[in-house]
Amino acid sequence: MDQLIIAIEECDYINEPLCTPPDVAELFVFTEGLWNTPITRTIFLMGLAALIVVVLLYLAYRKPRLVPTKFQAIVDSVVTFVREDVAIGTIGPEGIKYFPYLLSIFLLILVGNLFEITPFINFPITGRMAIPAFLAVVTYLIFIVVGLAKNGFGYLSGIVWPKSVPLAMRWLVGLIEFISYFFIRPISLAVRLFANMVAGHVMLSILLVSGYVFLTHIPDIPVKGLMFGTLWFALGLAIFVFEVLVSVLQAYIFTLLSAVYIQSSVHPEH
Repeated sequence: MDQLIIAIEECDYINEPLCTPPDVAELFVFTEGLWNTPITRTIFLMGLAALIVVVLLYLAYRKPRLVPTKFQAIVDSVVTFVREDVAIGTIGPEGIKYFPYLLSIFLLILVGNLFEITPFINFPITGRMAIPAFLAVVTYLIFIVVGLAKNGFGYLSGIVWPKSVPLAMRWLVGLIEFISYFFIRPISLAVRLFANMVAGHVMLSILLVSGYVFLTHIPDIPVKGLMFGTLWFALGLAIFVFEVLVSVLQAYIFTLLSAVYIQSSVHPEH
């Protein structure tokens, strides 16, 4: 959002309604990096999100106490929730094997989502499609490999030829299930997270940046500037609070669906 404000300030907002910088990439690229590979804002924030997750867990568990501190209690409640309610609660006793992965993606997505409302960042890394897509592919590979490893060829045959369905309908249900398992699941998992975070980010950017422009140019737009600027800022702050809930909810949904997909491979009869 800070980049958008800088870009807008350089525009003739009265005579040029649609204003864009000469090169949009300038808003996101930091430096060229190694082998002429640009170090983008997304790459930097991805590394920062991973570092934050590692530091949080390290500080919480490096010296566990019998009577935990408030910080340790908060982190431990999150870890316990993912282990008991998501991993074991969804997958069953075998869910403990997949708990480290589920905890990792939950915390990484949560921190990445909260970057949207973090001052001086205001950029959710999950709003770049490559990151949700990569995480969805990892989940996809896990539940496919687990299904084949635990059930062999019967895992695939049970999907494309479900014996619990009447014989005349098996080919149709099998086709639908095959498309759902191997195509729809990873795509919907990634798009759901990406779309929700982009929508919130765009709404926040439009409202807050518009409010900033109106309020900082009151001499040029006297009455309407104050009125619209105040309105946009009020709406932006309301969306700001709402996006906190959305950030947590989307991290939970992605993690829960990952557990559900893994459960369907561990126990395909269910």
